[in-house]
Amino acid sequence: MDDYQKEIGDLEIQIEKLVEAEGDKEMIADLSMQAEILRVLYAQALELFASGRGDADLRAALAIKGYGDWNLDNVYAFVYERAVELPTSAHQAFVGGIRDADFAAILHEEGGSSPLRAGRA
Repeated sequence: MDDYQKEIGDLEIQIEKLVEAEGDKEMIADLSMQAEILRVLYAQALELFASGRGDADLRAALAIKGYGDWNLDNVYAFVYERAVELPTSAHQAFVGGIRDADFAAILHEEGGSSPLRAGRA
């Protein structure tokens, strides 16, 4: 288990405890949204990290953009920072935008726009 999985797991435990204790519903909703965002960010970082194992261009692009060597922490930092730049109008749109973003294409780009994968929901 890496630090990202532990953070997500700890957050889920906190949510479960609040639900069991019939805690503040607004806090439960906020923490649930945070957990969902972290799960999607982590999934995207893992996908990009796996893609980069066999793609020297992706690894080089990450370094050129100032994120350093190809490791999960640096890939996650890239995904996180680019996800924050995605346009959002609501929580579900934000999560969907992260889920649908093609971070490998973003990493390869020079201009920094955020292409979305066609047909992925």
